[in-house]
Amino acid sequence: MAQISYARIGQFMKAVLAEIDRQGGEARPRDILPAIEPSLNLTDYEKARLDKSGYVRWVSIIRYYSIDCVKAGYLLKAGGKWSITDAGRKALKKSDEEFMLSAARKYRDWKKNKCSTVELAETSEDESGQIVRQAAYDQAVEQAQSEIEEHIFSLGPYEFQQLVSELLTAMGYHVTYIAPPGPDGGIDIIAYSDPLGTTKPRLKIQVKHRRTNKVTVQEVRQLQGILGMDGDMGYFVSSGGYTPDAAREMRAGIKHIEFIDLDKLIQLWCKYYDKVSEPGKALLPLVKLYFLAPTQE
Repeated sequence: MAQISYARIGQFMKAVLAEIDRQGGEARPRDILPAIEPSLNLTDYEKARLDKSGYVRWVSIIRYYSIDCVKAGYLLKAGGKWSITDAGRKALKKSDEEFMLSAARKYRDWKKNKCSTVELAETSEDESGQIVRQAAYDQAVEQAQSEIEEHIFSLGPYEFQQLVSELLTAMGYHVTYIAPPGPDGGIDIIAYSDPLGTTKPRLKIQVKHRRTNKVTVQEVRQLQGILGMDGDMGYFVSSGGYTPDAAREMRAGIKHIEFIDLDKLIQLWCKYYDKVSEPGKALLPLVKLYFLAPTQE
């Protein structure tokens, strides 16, 4: 039975974390894996496809052992994206073998496994099945998230604004104003916690629908200037994200401003989808699909 050592798997996973760090701290596996492949000097065994499933062995092993890195606190996985942690950056200084052994120990602690030794990682028939399941699960999550994001980006600016309004209504807020096409005075949506607007906070929301341009410091300061009344709370909803300087400005500002990026918007849409109106669901229609979860999840 062919084996892949923990040192080799550690080399794979360290390459993954280093590439995520190089790409800014967060990336999708589909962007990470092609970038690291040339540096791995893969063997024919590692490049071969697993029986029946057809998944490439080295890719499947990375997806499978990413769970150990998650449990070790080296890696975060959400919405089809992988992020490196500060602990992960520090762990990159370990040798390949010690990196993977430390992750495996943390995973076994999490599983409350009392074994004190760690054997070579062997792709036994049982483990191969788990590897295939993990690979299929990860790829399904990543593909679903990508398709949802692309659908959102295909919406026009006012459709996206309506999507945000529908979400707020589903969350229990009372939307009293949606800016019509044309100049909006800096506010796209106003919403209250109660029908009469007597309960704080009053939400003043700017909606930014763009694929790449992030919310800037200047835009944050413009919104700060509009939050004049006591109890006003500012929100940015931006499909393009926000710059680090804008995040610092929001945290440091006296006036309360929060942020919803694309990942958070999708999370909230999924959470409150059952309460969204039928016209709202037509803007971003979803369907539940039950999937056999990997044993590690």
